Amino acid sequence: MNHYETVFILTPVLSDTQVKETVQKFEDFLVSKGGEIIWKEDWGLKKLAYPIQHKKTGFYHLLEFKLPPENVKDLEVAFRRDERVMRHLVTKLDKFAADWAEKRKEKIKESKKS
Repeated sequence: MNHYETVFILTPVLSDTQVKETVQKFEDFLVSKGGEIIWKEDWGLKKLAYPIQHKKTGFYHLLEFKLPPENVKDLEVAFRRDERVMRHLVTKLDKFAADWAEKRKEKIKESKKS
């Protein structure tokens, strides 16, 4: 299994429950395809650099996961088919990026403790 990270932007017209349901849908999808979720972050409602579908904001989410490489295409198709997802990007992490992600997670955990 390879180590991946995805960031996706959900449309801002969704309610909090709809956002949570959408994120849960993709988490369940990853697990059903034999993946393992390592880390997830909700970055919240952010202003977009440029309008997408006439919208200026979106809900950002990050998922770090391990998944067999043959199932990455299925995940990207699921993102494209879901009308609530405005943009997505799936990136394979090499050992240096995985180390950097681990350090970032430790920083976040420390800041939540204080």
